[in-house]
Amino acid sequence: KPKWLGAPPATSPKYHELRSTVRSLGLATVCEEAKCPNIGDCWGGGHGKNNPNSAEEAEHYGTATATIMIMGDTCTRGCSFCAVKTSRKPPPLDADEPRKVAEAVSEWGLDYVVLTSVDRDDLDDQGSYHFRKVVQELKQLNNAKGKNIIVEALTPDFCGEMDLVSNVATSGLDVYAHNIETVERLTPRVRDRRAGYVQSMNVLAHVKTANPNVLTKTSIMLGLGENDDEIRTTLRDLRENDVDVVTFGQYLQPSRRHLPVKEYVTPEKFEEWRVVAEEDMGFKYCASGPLVRSSYKAGEFFLKNMVREKEERKRLEDVAV
Repeated sequence: KPKWLGAPPATSPKYHELRSTVRSLGLATVCEEAKCPNIGDCWGGGHGKNNPNSAEEAEHYGTATATIMIMGDTCTRGCSFCAVKTSRKPPPLDADEPRKVAEAVSEWGLDYVVLTSVDRDDLDDQGSYHFRKVVQELKQLNNAKGKNIIVEALTPDFCGEMDLVSNVATSGLDVYAHNIETVERLTPRVRDRRAGYVQSMNVLAHVKTANPNVLTKTSIMLGLGENDDEIRTTLRDLRENDVDVVTFGQYLQPSRRHLPVKEYVTPEKFEEWRVVAEEDMGFKYCASGPLVRSSYKAGEFFLKNMVREKEERKRLEDVAV
């Protein structure tokens, strides 16, 4: 692997604190299940300063971030790039999970949390109501404590059933993320056969129909054999479906059973794609780098500001009416 793919080891006290809470409550995180290289960086944020006094101080110290994976640690799909366990019939949902997640996040003192989930094609509603309940419980508990937590949900495609997408889009979340993962040509090889490029585009477009106030976000892996023209086409398709935020990261092979890496993309090339996305294509924000992942903390300060600005505009509009 190239030298730029080195990641810091997970050793900080904050990392161990978050890990302990996750274990004690029986929660799963995509950080661990998907073997994310950034776990030491994201979980180790904060540097002992859990309650910064200003935005500048927060940016200096960083924010500890964990992406909680709900609905279990076993997925009903088997994508060729993903390290998460798979099964046709995973264990039943934990009805107490919404409370556990809300308590864990409250205990950590986070002001921005990312929720994601495995696919649950085995359930009638594919887990969309459970996802909705987790978001609502999080919001309610934090509001009761006087905190205004921002929630990002990284969701499955719910087989393109838009009423199920709407369940999550109208749950009270702030950022709705669903990953396109790769270019259209490679989708059948990279993703599970039940996923689809057009289906994912339709999901992202529908979110804005269900909830015009939410921000939409997606992620693209590079290094799978895509070419520049295909990436540009994907970016255009995303903008045509009103997607606000895109992230680029290097695909890394989790094991020999998974797809091989076709190319290690240089940091300079990642920076070029950031410029294309933000300046040429008009995305509101793009995080782009070899170790960037869809829920990586790189974009969270920016997204947090975007959400706050939207809230303030809505408040002023309400006052004007």
